[in-house]
Amino acid sequence: MVEELIQKAAVEDDNAIEELCQIADTDPGRLTPHLGSLLDRDVLWPAKLYRSADADVVRRVIERIDGGRTPERLNHLLVILAHTAHPLAESALRRWSTQPPAGADELHINALSYAREGGWTVGPDGSRRDLCGSTAYQLVMRNATRRADSPICPWCASLLWAALEVDTAEPAVGAALTHTGWSGRLLIETCHLCACYTTLYSQVTPAGAATWWTGNTRPSYLGSTTPEDPPAVAPALGPARPSPYRASAWDRGGSTLGGWPDWIQDAEHADCPGCGQLMDYVGLIGGADFDDYGEGAYYLHLRQPCGFAAVNYQQS
Repeated sequence: MVEELIQKAAVEDDNAIEELCQIADTDPGRLTPHLGSLLDRDVLWPAKLYRSADADVVRRVIERIDGGRTPERLNHLLVILAHTAHPLAESALRRWSTQPPAGADELHINALSYAREGGWTVGPDGSRRDLCGSTAYQLVMRNATRRADSPICPWCASLLWAALEVDTAEPAVGAALTHTGWSGRLLIETCHLCACYTTLYSQVTPAGAATWWTGNTRPSYLGSTTPEDPPAVAPALGPARPSPYRASAWDRGGSTLGGWPDWIQDAEHADCPGCGQLMDYVGLIGGADFDDYGEGAYYLHLRQPCGFAAVNYQQS
């Protein structure tokens, strides 16, 4: 079945590619024996198909880049390596960050920066840090009661929205947020309107406090806005996801705590305003889970050592 799908994907059959993507999201190991065939047929996108690539396939991708035979495909090949998160891929990306391969002059970022596409990064001390968790739970929308004392957005005067309110004392929450190092309550409040235009930060504490960060900078293109009511729902923890890759920015029921994000565009892990490092990914809230919002997704981030949370947004 998988080989048949690969043959169809090679001739740009969108349905076959979608089926392969579903396998990559639910059970990526099923694709491992077939990824060499996928590479032979030059099917390089979506790169997440290569999540479970073994050392042999990773070596072949590295050799292809080092050989400089297809510099016009360098971007796709680097994203593939990032998604594999394989030690050989990490070593190669580190090497190319100081010794760029053929075609690198056409790239917009350093080779090692591609790591964020695969959900990991390299810190100032040179050690690797995973930005995403290996455990994920569905977020189910519940009706939310608006408090009379709810804070308002200083830019548009809309009531701030509690995009997430959880406690790691609940074992499932603790498991989903293990990679962040957070312990205690976590409240992430944001402006559902202004977050669509720029990354919004808040300062958070393990006691469950959240405060709008005064360093948030209003984009000049935002202009004047009229207050809008935030979504009348708030996410509550639902059942465990069978795979950490099952979040969906498009489908109803796709909102997820933990796991990996389903980026609509390129990976956009927020930078921590405290230390400048990439923040850990916390979860995704998809517009399809709101009755009045059909498209787009909010992405939630956290940097435990600095006490910052962030929300950004993507749409097609």
